[in-house]
Amino acid sequence: MTADPINHRGIASEPGRPARIAGGVALTVVVVALVALAAGWFAQLVLEMAPCKLCLEQRYAYYLDIPIGLLVAFAAWRGAPVWLLASGLAVLGLMAFGNAGLAAYHAGVEWQFWAGPSDCSGPILDLSKAGGLLAQLDTVKVVRCDEVQWRFLGLSFAGYNVLMSLALAGLCGWGLARIRR
Repeated sequence: MTADPINHRGIASEPGRPARIAGGVALTVVVVALVALAAGWFAQLVLEMAPCKLCLEQRYAYYLDIPIGLLVAFAAWRGAPVWLLASGLAVLGLMAFGNAGLAAYHAGVEWQFWAGPSDCSGPILDLSKAGGLLAQLDTVKVVRCDEVQWRFLGLSFAGYNVLMSLALAGLCGWGLARIRR
């Protein structure tokens, strides 16, 4: 007669369950990050919507989500301890929550709730060519953080980023809760 492992709630626990949950959550974060970055780059390169400073800063979390999410998924696949998987999910969740805060700040700037950064400006000029300085100034397109270039159903990219980042933070929190059981 073999005894099934029983957790504190009296429910048979499955070996490998925390790894499957953590790996699935981490890979979901990676896929969402790739989609978000692809949408941003599509808008920038194909639709010619130049991003402002705050738009570019919101991409940083997604750039970090990809390698960290892949590391967490790989660790889960290799059977890493639960504390390590939980730490990885916590890092992903905190980055998503922080990005939601930055996106909410940006959305507030767009809605004129508060002032944005004073340095939202166009590209830096190459001042080594002083003779062409006036010509360069004529070609600069200032991208302001407080002007929305696109809205859908009343929300800008920053508004959708708030929702997407909060969803990712919630997913990571759900994953943390599930692997701790």
